[in-house]
Amino acid sequence: MASAWLVHLYTASGALFAFFSLDLAIQARYRAAFFWLALSVVVDATDGVLARRVGVAARLPWFDGDTLDNIVDYLTYVFVPAFIVWHAPLVPAGWGIVVPCAMLLSSLYGFSREDAKTADHFFTGFPSYWNIVVFYLYVAAWPAFVNAAVLLALAILVFVPVRYVYPSRTPVLRSLTIGLGIVWGVLMVMMLWLMPAIPPIVFWMSLIFPLYYAALSLVLDQRRRNGRTMNLRIDDR
Repeated sequence: MASAWLVHLYTASGALFAFFSLDLAIQARYRAAFFWLALSVVVDATDGVLARRVGVAARLPWFDGDTLDNIVDYLTYVFVPAFIVWHAPLVPAGWGIVVPCAMLLSSLYGFSREDAKTADHFFTGFPSYWNIVVFYLYVAAWPAFVNAAVLLALAILVFVPVRYVYPSRTPVLRSLTIGLGIVWGVLMVMMLWLMPAIPPIVFWMSLIFPLYYAALSLVLDQRRRNGRTMNLRIDDR
């Protein structure tokens, strides 16, 4: 039972990382704020594996780990990034409240759907990767109106029932997805370490995985809609 509690504590640590990140963002220390958000992504990417290995659901059946995970994810993936969008600011002055509100409210809807995570391990609607999107917008230093357009478009996509790959659990091409995800994670750490002087080659190379992720999600969603049998290699290991 102790091991199960330790896994839940590991998941809950993300809430502390959100607090540290928010405190740093208030001080306009955005690089350090993104560092804590990056740590929360590492926790989120690994706590599910630990939970399944330890068997937390069987050891603590009365404690809802999914609810804990959703609370932490909302803080780290949505709330703190929305604050950074407003505080930095990354959008035009007239949109300083509208865009963060769109992020917060759309994600509340997305998190509350019964099919937010499907039985066959997909996310429904844009899966609120605001921490990643906001990091890219911050380091890219694009015009504020471009940032606003990107963020509002993604907020709309939360409501569009496209199925998105759950990187660690969607069985189709899972090994490739995890492998590319690890490489992408290394590139993201490099950008965080090097910012604000990030070499363009590192920035553009880091976009390969998000493009792969979006393309794979759209292909699998279309095949699902068409009712076709997926003939891609499935790796359940």
